[in-house]
Amino acid sequence: MKTHAIHWKSSVDARRITKDMNATLVKKALEKVLNPNVLVNLVSQRVRQLNSGGGGRGRPLVADIANLGAADIALREIIEDKMGWEMPESLELTRPTGKNRRRPQHWTRS
Repeated sequence: MKTHAIHWKSSVDARRITKDMNATLVKKALEKVLNPNVLVNLVSQRVRQLNSGGGGRGRPLVADIANLGAADIALREIIEDKMGWEMPESLELTRPTGKNRRRPQHWTRS
């Protein structure tokens, strides 16, 4: 019974966090980033930095942050090009062919 209560509380927190993020900021940030998975990773990393406090990384890079949560600040930083990121190149993976593949010496051919 207790685990159910903990699970319920965590789902409420997730809904509250999602509700707190401004939907228009998310749409504008998606226009810049294009991939929603990358956007989530960028925002979550930046929120951790903002919430950690000390040092230069913990300070917001945008002005006028009154009444904004950490996620909204991170989204505004992306929209205003205050935060950069690089998308890695997609490499095409190749499989070795039967001729090029080596078998361990203890395997015998039948």
